[in-house]
Amino acid sequence: MTSENRDREIEQEVGRQLAVIKRGAAEIVPEEELVGKLREAIKENRPLKVKLGLDPTAPDIHLGHTVVLQKLRQFQELGHTVQLVIGDFTGRIGDPTGKSETRKQLSEEDVQRNAETYKAQFSKILDPEKTAFYTNSTWLGELKFSDVIGLASKVTVARMLERDDFEKRYRSNQPISVHEFFYPLMQGYDSVALESDVELGGTDQKFNLLMGRQLQKEYGQSQQIALMTPLIEGLDGKQKMSKSLGNYIGIDEPPNEIFGKAMSIPDELMVKYFELTTDLSNEEVAGISKGLDEGTFHPRDAKMKLAHTLVRMYHGEAAADEAAEHFKSVFQQGDLPEDIEEAVLSSDRLDNGKIWVVKLLAELKLVASNAEARRMIQQGAVKINQQKVENVDQETEIEAGSIVQVGKRKFARVVIR
Repeated sequence: MTSENRDREIEQEVGRQLAVIKRGAAEIVPEEELVGKLREAIKENRPLKVKLGLDPTAPDIHLGHTVVLQKLRQFQELGHTVQLVIGDFTGRIGDPTGKSETRKQLSEEDVQRNAETYKAQFSKILDPEKTAFYTNSTWLGELKFSDVIGLASKVTVARMLERDDFEKRYRSNQPISVHEFFYPLMQGYDSVALESDVELGGTDQKFNLLMGRQLQKEYGQSQQIALMTPLIEGLDGKQKMSKSLGNYIGIDEPPNEIFGKAMSIPDELMVKYFELTTDLSNEEVAGISKGLDEGTFHPRDAKMKLAHTLVRMYHGEAAADEAAEHFKSVFQQGDLPEDIEEAVLSSDRLDNGKIWVVKLLAELKLVASNAEARRMIQQGAVKINQQKVENVDQETEIEAGSIVQVGKRKFARVVIR
């Protein structure tokens, strides 16, 4: 092969990999340096070292957390090495990003327990054989005090106060503990210790990721690329996915629960969910997007595909097929109208997933009063998922996508937000 042909092949491969890497990326800093790193890595047949640092503070992973993990998986499939840093040392400090007050420090026992849970859940997305796990206490715990002073000398206080959260707290006379300044320093030093080529994080982690670039330069290393992934809205379509807001889909939830919740995702977010949370190819996602735009792919069918894909990713193909059949048998078959309007049920109205049936009808505005709800139940005119409600005192379990019927003409598809 001539050198000209080899150069052409390299450029084609750079373009192919860049297209995958840029999928759903919010920002790449700087993109031209990433192109250069890819070109050299391909030319030398050497994988890039791609880092993600996580403090094990919340061990239950939902789809919002998987956005950056899906990007890591894409790097793995392109042949690169993933460096997954469990922040057992930094976790004892707590990331102050976006916080208006000092974060509570975790105990070593909490950190270790959460770290083990993370490892088990990460393996559902990442290939464990291609993932290098690290704990940053390995190098941070070995630093002498003189090393810490040297690290602190690399960054000015003015630079630290460029972070929005630190600046706001400083201007409003809220306390900032000195140890909080060390969080971005330590996260950045992780990149120095591992000589990372790329670091991933959410858009709220930009300052910390760029700190890694700065420190690598100070220590005479090639600077890493900072790749930020977007934060994804939850089932309410407005706020960031969060367990505390109840607008999440957990990857460890039962298949039917994942499927039902996915069916309540707002239409306008479907392509974003396909792009950021699934393992479908760029071509498949582009085809879905085009079909929705041109009206050749019904939004309901797109949601069914999304729901099936998510269940398949975390529970397997058989479970996804069963969940789809369950949804069809419960929510689509029988004497139900084709287009049932959605009705929002606030998650704070549920107690461990249950609600008093009278209260449910009132919350969904299917009745004018509790008295009417009682009367309709006593008349046998109320069904939930086509099952007649017999008892006015019943506490019923409700999930996203459930169909509630009052009489012959009133229907509501439950959306939990």
